Amino acid sequence: MKLRKLLPATLLMVLAGAANATAFVNGGFEDGNTNGWTTGGGFRGFVPNSSISPADFLPGGSRYDALSNRSAITTVGTVDANVGAALGTTVYSGNYSYRTEDLISGGYASVISQKVLNYTDANIFFAWKAVLQNGGHADDDSAEVFISLHDDTTNTQLINRTYNAGAGGGGVDSRFSSLNDIFYTPDWQIEQLAIDALLAGHDFTLSLLVADCDPTGHFGYAYIDGFGAVVPPGRVPEPATAALMLMGMGGMLAARRRNKKA
Repeated sequence: MKLRKLLPATLLMVLAGAANATAFVNGGFEDGNTNGWTTGGGFRGFVPNSSISPADFLPGGSRYDALSNRSAITTVGTVDANVGAALGTTVYSGNYSYRTEDLISGGYASVISQKVLNYTDANIFFAWKAVLQNGGHADDDSAEVFISLHDDTTNTQLINRTYNAGAGGGGVDSRFSSLNDIFYTPDWQIEQLAIDALLAGHDFTLSLLVADCDPTGHFGYAYIDGFGAVVPPGRVPEPATAALMLMGMGGMLAARRRNKKA
């Protein structure tokens, strides 16, 4: 087979492998709802951040309030009401994302969670942005975001991101910028977990909890999108993967030159 035919065919095989990866249920919210997810919320007042648990605000939890639906699907083109254009896009990919908790203060917390069973794809990806208002509270009383990817099979926390808007900015890191009294992530934060032989076939749960401050004065909320097995749009191959592809192409080019000389 000639190189000009072999090379496109090889690339198509690589791309087809990625495209055929099994996605999570409604991972990008592209049907405009939260099918496949569990959502919940309730009043968080007088509960310190160190004691907040996503399970408490999901159905059956001690803080769950069936009438407290303060989160919403976000459509592409939506400008954040508190940070404005500085936050950038509120949808990571496609036409929809999900905003956990509302845009105003009120002393509530909201959760979105999804569980997947017997997972065997090569990776788990998801993207998030957070907005946390700093009202001069201590870390344990301030608006907070908690992001967890949990291995239910081994009861192990695999990804754990916890940020709060405590006074002085000690509860955030370099992912965050600030606008007046608000900490926010201007870029989508892409989380990736590689599923190796030790993790293949396990059950996993992704949870995103966001809480206003304790008790009611300052807001917190976050956007989530792109939860699935397929590499998110815009990502480039990891250096090792890219190097292997280049080495393979280089070998084919060398073979072609030898054939021409022969």
